[in-house]
Amino acid sequence: MVSTKKGFYVFVHIVMIAMVIICLFPFLIMIMSSVTAENTLITNGYSAFPEKFGLEAFQYLFNDPFMILRAYSVTVLVTVPGTLLSLIITTLFAYGLSIKHLPYRNAISFFLFFTMLFNGGTVPSYMIWTQIFHIKNTMAALIFPRLLVFAFYVIIMRTYFQTNIPEEIKEAAQIDGAGEFTVLRKVILPMAIPIIVSIAMMVGISYWNDWINGLYYVTDSKLFSIQQILNRMIQDARFLTTNTSGVETLAAGIVPNNGLKMAMAATGAIPIMILLPFFQKYYVKGLTLGAVKG
Repeated sequence: MVSTKKGFYVFVHIVMIAMVIICLFPFLIMIMSSVTAENTLITNGYSAFPEKFGLEAFQYLFNDPFMILRAYSVTVLVTVPGTLLSLIITTLFAYGLSIKHLPYRNAISFFLFFTMLFNGGTVPSYMIWTQIFHIKNTMAALIFPRLLVFAFYVIIMRTYFQTNIPEEIKEAAQIDGAGEFTVLRKVILPMAIPIIVSIAMMVGISYWNDWINGLYYVTDSKLFSIQQILNRMIQDARFLTTNTSGVETLAAGIVPNNGLKMAMAATGAIPIMILLPFFQKYYVKGLTLGAVKG
């Protein structure tokens, strides 16, 4: 019996190790391809064990290091306050919906769910944000449209509040004279760390990876985020390598188009990959507990 159980654990560990390798292999391909010589990529394709290394892609990418650093700073200045503001709104919204005696609770929940199915469209949204709120070419343009509140996250947090925080604890605090904001600050939030960190991580990734807001609302190069800079650079590289004005051969030699894609992916993803392990335990726990019951 003991040997059977031990054999089962060995099998499970082998399967999990294999799954980890499968998940990490694309990232390995991305990293190795970004430091592979362009001629090798053209000849042999992407490989985890390149025949020849080269830094042409990163040299092209960081040809103007000040531009990249400025784009990183813009992304950080958007991601941090955007995530905090989104967390505040999401938490207040979710806590309100978790209160059973809240007036018009069902109607508010319906309107929240309605936004998951329908939206006003790109053109009306653009007109509202630019002609009424006048946020074009401002930092607000990278924070407020699209990403500030996700109905899905509100529902997950509301479910967490309802199913994982005992009602008796809230009632005990209210009997002691605590108001709703005091209950939220001193009782609910300390017990909701897993779901708060989980949603903060997802919202932060959304802000970090966003380039649509920049595409729609930002034309000032000083406000370009890292994703917008990378997207523009890949478009410029594609134009140079496909231009039919007689410079194809020259462009193909000076623009590492294949390696550049991987170098850009690595440049945008590595900061998030570094932070992910520190929040992983909260991320899994928060989503699991918050999605058990609806």
